[in-house]
Amino acid sequence: MHVETLSIFCEVVRHGSFSRGALASSVSQSAASQAVRQLEKQLGAQLIDRSKRPWELTAEGEIFFKGCQEIVERYHELEDAVRRRQNPAGHTVRLASIYSVGLQHLSRYIDQFRARVPGAAVDLEYMHPDQVRARVLSDQSDLGLLSFVSSGRELTAIPWKNQAMVVACTPDHRFARLATNHGGVRPHELAGERFVALDRALPARREIDKFLRRHDVEVEIAAEFDNIETIKQAVDEDAGVAILPEPTLRREVRRGTLIQARLLLPVGEPPLVRPLSIVHRRKRRLNPAVTEFIRLLRNSTADAPAEPVSRPTAVAVDAAPPASTQTPPPSDDPTAAVVGARGALL
Repeated sequence: MHVETLSIFCEVVRHGSFSRGALASSVSQSAASQAVRQLEKQLGAQLIDRSKRPWELTAEGEIFFKGCQEIVERYHELEDAVRRRQNPAGHTVRLASIYSVGLQHLSRYIDQFRARVPGAAVDLEYMHPDQVRARVLSDQSDLGLLSFVSSGRELTAIPWKNQAMVVACTPDHRFARLATNHGGVRPHELAGERFVALDRALPARREIDKFLRRHDVEVEIAAEFDNIETIKQAVDEDAGVAILPEPTLRREVRRGTLIQARLLLPVGEPPLVRPLSIVHRRKRRLNPAVTEFIRLLRNSTADAPAEPVSRPTAVAVDAAPPASTQTPPPSDDPTAAVVGARGALL
């Protein structure tokens, strides 16, 4: 009975699918099915009840899955320990992130981590949110960075940052004048505007749509894209305006190619923000390097505030204050806090 076979079984169960489990294990669906049947033959017990749609784990399968997870995880820990023995300074944190948490932004944290843990490395990959989740659940990545995620049966989500959402427009757009003269844009002033929107399947798009509905605002969707860089380019080409996380606009604001305008909300209404979280597989034992990296992310001040759009001006009396870009100070245990009720975080 090989560890690889046990790992394939765990992936099939985690994903609730032979095809997705095979993909996570980098094998064919046929190979994944054969691996599970081989285990059942060796154990003399049925682990998966295939007569049900969707299939379910049998009682024996539940027991075996729980033990398998511990065995596979322990094997990887031993593998890591041997590698560290050969190269004591060789700690590597495998990090998967959504595209919109830019490389320039994360490189500051990575540099701090390397300075704090000499010889350490961070293996960073950018991908679609669904892929980030899959990589973390399959233990191909130690940590993931996701937005609008909460803890559940499979994932633990550690609050990281709340990024204010702002209106992005060209310097000659009327919203640029509102930002200068009135401190921002009220929701009703968005009505009828051409919008360059995030793809409907993304969580941030759903939250923006809820925000607009809450304020009885209808906009004209001019285009939809699944990544922020393309949206910024479209706004720059005057395809419309967009609502985006403030940190993602800093480069363009600095260069003067785009303007950001705050959303001015009634007193007492929570600001529109994008909550970012650090995620890892639930009940996964984190090695010291990973734990240290989480602690650094949550305590670091590497994320400096954005430069102002224009000189300071008076803000309407009913405007809400800018959203915080940093979560409250964490406890000593970096994994102690998990996302609970969403509240003002949308």
